[in-house]
Amino acid sequence: MFFNFFLLNLIVLIALSNTAAQLFNDVLGALGLSIKSFQLFDVDNLPKWLGLFVFFIVSDFVQWNTHRLLHRVPFLWNFHKVHHSVKEMGFAAHLRYHWMEPVVYKSLLYIPIAIIGNYDAKDVAIVYFFTITIGHLNHANLGWDYGFLKYIFNNPKMHIWHHAKALPKHVRFGVNYGLTLSIWDYLFKTNYIPHSGKDIELGFSGDETFPKDFIKQELYPVFSEDKYSD
Repeated sequence: MFFNFFLLNLIVLIALSNTAAQLFNDVLGALGLSIKSFQLFDVDNLPKWLGLFVFFIVSDFVQWNTHRLLHRVPFLWNFHKVHHSVKEMGFAAHLRYHWMEPVVYKSLLYIPIAIIGNYDAKDVAIVYFFTITIGHLNHANLGWDYGFLKYIFNNPKMHIWHHAKALPKHVRFGVNYGLTLSIWDYLFKTNYIPHSGKDIELGFSGDETFPKDFIKQELYPVFSEDKYSD
């Protein structure tokens, strides 16, 4: 929690965001273009609530797809295993992940967000704190599904199945990839909630040999040659 929530966000991600933005702008500049050439609209011309809503929808959809990549690409899955090594759900599980994960998320998110407009830090913070609250609730072992809102928002009952160790063969890469919204899983048929799931075993195949300490988990993707097996 200390490393990911404080040090990582304050140092690594700020530096990465600034570097990625400058690199992208330099490449466009060399081509005689600018980011404004690709912007679909100016968010300053939209009502504040609508601009935030567009930002939230686009960023959540991009991150849903990024989450799928973390499960389907063996190299990325080795990073994501740190998060799936949790054996008990709780809000702290939300902050247990390899530091490369947010690097992948933020890198893939930068261009789509840049295309739809410029957002200031306050706008980003509003969406960030909303999504992290939902994320904490999703990892709480509560069994809630929010009633009819389950088709819109990810929830503890849905997300625990994302962490299930045993899944049917037809969903061997995972299910319920939603971060804040569940709607993408229902639209693209990756939803799977057979029952409450509060007492199911969590983890992944072969997690018995996965490192238990912080340093070894951080180094695991570098030295591991694990791949998905058929």
